[in-house]
Amino acid sequence: MDIQTIVVPDASIILKWGFDSPDEPDRDKALEILYSWLDGKIEIILPKLWAFEVGNILALRNPTFAEEIMDIFIGYRFAEYETTAKLCGETFKLIKKYRVTFYDGVYHAVALLNKGTLFTADKAYYSKALQVGSVSLLKDFSI
Repeated sequence: MDIQTIVVPDASIILKWGFDSPDEPDRDKALEILYSWLDGKIEIILPKLWAFEVGNILALRNPTFAEEIMDIFIGYRFAEYETTAKLCGETFKLIKKYRVTFYDGVYHAVALLNKGTLFTADKAYYSKALQVGSVSLLKDFSI
C-alpha cells in the first residue's frame, strides 16, 4: 500500500474553493489541492475548527451563497483531527515560539502531528513558522 501525501490546507485555501473570482490569487493552485484529494492522490486532514472559521468568513464575504458553499464543503466529509490535549499542546508551542494565533497554529499542529504539510496562502504565517517545517505556500503546491 502506498503512503499517501497528507495535506492540511488552511482556511485561506479552503475559501479559495468557494470564491470564483478572477482577482482571487492562486485559485488554480487551491483547486489543484481539492482535485488531487478528489482523485485520491492526497489525503486532506483538517482541525475540527475549520468549518467555523470558513463559515464565518463565507458569511461575511459572500452572504448570498454562504450556506450553499458551506453545504458543499461539509459534504466533502474531510478527515478531521480530534481536538485533544496533544493537539492543543502542539498549537500552544507554535503560539509561544512564533507569536501566531491559535486559529493559524492549529492547522500547522495537525500537519506536524500527522507528518503532513500545511499549505497556506498566508505569507505572514509562512514567514513566521517556516523554520519549524511542514509548511509551504500555496503557490508551491505540486503533486
